[in-house]
Amino acid sequence: MSDREIDEVSGVETTGHSWDGIRELNNPLPRWWLWTFYATIVFAIGYTILYPAWPLVHQATGGVFGYSSRAEGEEAIAAGRAAQQKFVDAINAQTVDQIAADDNLREFAVAAGSASFRVNCTPCHGSGAAGGNSYPNLNDDDWLWGGSLEAIYQTISHGIRAEGDPGTRYSEMPAFGSMLKPDQIDQVAAYVVSLSGTPRNPSLVEAGKAIFDQNCVSCHGPGGKGGRNVGAPNLADAIWLYGSGEAAIAQQVRAPRKGVMPAWHARLGDTAVKELTVFVHSLGGGE
Repeated sequence: MSDREIDEVSGVETTGHSWDGIRELNNPLPRWWLWTFYATIVFAIGYTILYPAWPLVHQATGGVFGYSSRAEGEEAIAAGRAAQQKFVDAINAQTVDQIAADDNLREFAVAAGSASFRVNCTPCHGSGAAGGNSYPNLNDDDWLWGGSLEAIYQTISHGIRAEGDPGTRYSEMPAFGSMLKPDQIDQVAAYVVSLSGTPRNPSLVEAGKAIFDQNCVSCHGPGGKGGRNVGAPNLADAIWLYGSGEAAIAQQVRAPRKGVMPAWHARLGDTAVKELTVFVHSLGGGE
């Protein structure tokens, strides 16, 4: 034992290791720490025996208990679906008006419709359904085809100009650029602006009204109040899908843009369409 090195200050034996003149003392580990370390080793061995632990080629060892977090998650999802099924069955069996009249069904449909809206509708209508340029705002009460539950259900089900769906809605505005002279288009644009505000060039309004009455009243109605039977927008409420002002309106008269909305019934099924209908109607603009 003569080769043992004792630290002069502490009187503790050193390990013999030295770094930059600093010697390591050979103090034993605290007893509580040592037993805790041993316990973790025992726990780890027990865990690998009882639960899935060691990865193999195609799967992990199953463990004595055969526990699976994936199976537990699937069971929880199945239980949630089973709890919801009575609401789903009721929605399947009832009309959108009946669903909206039932507080419990309406609450469930709004929640489910909100989730479906975020997945399928936000790319065009936005996360808050406020729309944008060329995409309608679903929060206001300006509806091309009507804002009742049945009207919204019809629109969501069959879409707008959706190819392959015989029930889709169509509104075809002619391109008046080939029918009217440029100055006539400017005149009718000035008149349309005057319906909801002050036109940039008031001197064109009277002539524009005459052109409007000859060419546009059949769809947009007297005073430009719109016609939902043909999807003609109300031109007197200052709500514009493709931009306001005489220039934007003249462009739409000259070469109208025509949006397309998918038919969702075949994609999502009747239940999801009903839920979407009740949700959209609940946003505040539903009639």
